[in-house]
Amino acid sequence: MSIVREDCRYSKDHEWIRMEDELTGVCGITDHAQEMLTDIVFVELPETGIEVKKGSQVAIVESVKAVSDVYAPVDGVITAVNSGLEDAPEKINADPYEEGWLFKIELKSALAFEELMGPEEYVEYVESQG
Repeated sequence: MSIVREDCRYSKDHEWIRMEDELTGVCGITDHAQEMLTDIVFVELPETGIEVKKGSQVAIVESVKAVSDVYAPVDGVITAVNSGLEDAPEKINADPYEEGWLFKIELKSALAFEELMGPEEYVEYVESQG
């Protein structure tokens, strides 16, 4: 099984979010997602300052196998992007939870974080998908 971190919450689209402070979350794609994509060769990050809705497409990750949309795990405003990925998208494969984060988001509500799947729920979800 892929790495699943205890300090993150997860979406059914395989995004993770980890809270930095009360209303700021760091987001990326899960270890499982990067394993499914294999070698990531390009990433298109969102613009800072844009307001996004949970489930809306905010970024694109391209691998040698596929192009995948990345969705906002919560409602909020994009406050930062990991511009280092533009020259080194492979960081997502090497370290999806630290160096491979995609964007930071200011949540509309702190409760939104709690509504996402916890680590155990996410593991069960991935296993149920076969």
